[in-house]
Amino acid sequence: MKILEFHRDGSGDRVKVACADREVSVHSHCGYCKHCAGVRVGKRTIPTPQRQAFAGLSQGGSPDENLLNAAMMFNTLVRDGTAIECDDDAGEGFASMYRR
Repeated sequence: MKILEFHRDGSGDRVKVACADREVSVHSHCGYCKHCAGVRVGKRTIPTPQRQAFAGLSQGGSPDENLLNAAMMFNTLVRDGTAIECDDDAGEGFASMYRR
């Protein structure tokens, strides 16, 4: 398990991490990557809400609403967090959690 520290720009709106061989946006890549295990907030690592919402799709409910709520929660965690916990020990880089 790797810890990828956040690199924030001057305005604080853009957050990037070093992923494989390049820097990627946390909001558009990490939140939808199958390697993202959670967001470090303080001393705790909080599991990725998208992964939990995706796992709960088979239980019924409104998948669009659940995934939207998970994305909003992820953005809140990134705002308050300092790093991403990534299980990409092989160095593959981004891999969509929505493709099989």
